[in-house]
Amino acid sequence: MENQASTKQSGKLLFLGLLLFLLGLIIGLFVHNMANPRMALSAHLEGVMNGIFLMVLGLIWKRIRLSKKALAITFWLAVYGTFANLAAVIIAAVTGFGKMMPLAGGQEGPAFLDGVISFLLVSLSLCMVAVCILSLTGVYRHMKQGHE
Repeated sequence: MENQASTKQSGKLLFLGLLLFLLGLIIGLFVHNMANPRMALSAHLEGVMNGIFLMVLGLIWKRIRLSKKALAITFWLAVYGTFANLAAVIIAAVTGFGKMMPLAGGQEGPAFLDGVISFLLVSLSLCMVAVCILSLTGVYRHMKQGHE
């Protein structure tokens, strides 16, 4: 019998993935209006790709065998990581700052803005690595139990 919390989380991941995908598409319409169009293109791609990631995660969610607490942690890390990614790159695109992203033309800006962007980039990276490790562990457990 499927866990009701897991079913709700799966649905929420699908919804949030579609929302993130839509935000990525909308950002793509305004690439040339941003202070850093190259970073805006990155924001567009991050929104679309992270939206797809959340949707795929939502589709396989019921095949991830973790404790209820570990599933909740994985869920919130995935949501935070994907939306923080979009937020960091949008802030960098709008302001033109983002010293941690020099390849996309990010310039050093005010300490506060660079601090926010840097914090988001570092924290989302750690979150997404954790999400991948937890998800892989859960899918592996599902496979070992002899399910498809």
